[in-house]
Amino acid sequence: MDLQKLCIHTITNKPWSLTEALDAYCTKGIGGISIWQNIVETLGARETGRILHDYPIAVVSYVRGGFFAHTSEDGRQKAVDANKKLLDEAAEIGAPMMVLVCGSDPHQSLTTSRDQIKEAIEKLIQHATSLGITLTIEPLHPMYADTRSAVNTLEQANDLAEYFDCPAVGVAVDVYHLWWDPNLEDEIARCGRGKNLDAFHICDWKSPTTDMLNDRGLMGEGCIPIEKISNWISAAGFNGFDEVEIFSNNYWAMDQHEFLELIITAYINLHDD
Repeated sequence: MDLQKLCIHTITNKPWSLTEALDAYCTKGIGGISIWQNIVETLGARETGRILHDYPIAVVSYVRGGFFAHTSEDGRQKAVDANKKLLDEAAEIGAPMMVLVCGSDPHQSLTTSRDQIKEAIEKLIQHATSLGITLTIEPLHPMYADTRSAVNTLEQANDLAEYFDCPAVGVAVDVYHLWWDPNLEDEIARCGRGKNLDAFHICDWKSPTTDMLNDRGLMGEGCIPIEKISNWISAAGFNGFDEVEIFSNNYWAMDQHEFLELIITAYINLHDD
């Protein structure tokens, strides 16, 4: 099977260096890679971009900006400034979008956090536009609403994207965060109609799960109806990458070449069913 529409987040093969991941992905014919911030923190944006330029693979996204909500004005401004720097890094590595984990502050209401997220994104649009980078809002599962994100449904993300109504703001659909939502099909269609659907992230929810952050499963290993959601994504007009994003202590502990083979097999099986 052609793997040109398969993208893997570097965090998925966390034990690998960037060059180890690139060598493995390109050998297998994988079409895309999404770069996590820890890679740039280690190598610097310029060196990361230089390395990526030497490989025949698309840089799909830079992960992750955001964390805008704070009780203090100073904290909110520092977040905006930090995200401007992250946008500069995204441009340096050649990423067309930066995924936003929007943040939340447990010392204030979710409504207040959401208002602050909107204000922060508004302050970043001009800089993102000047660099040709999309700010891609990723709604997170409600279990992360205390500190990671006050944007928890695709409806909320769509509301934000439609409020700004500009090419610099879009939405990422991650099945791990959104599979439970009874309005998901309608909201994916809405996202497509608004031309706001920028990214599609896949993995699976293991049942029982042993860790709410670091026990994600391979596609087909858990209870998420990934094929059904993929069909909704396609019907919405999305023709981008299928981005595999798996946080797993178990998979990080195994040989990463063996893990990559499992990812490819699971991806092929998903499309063969």
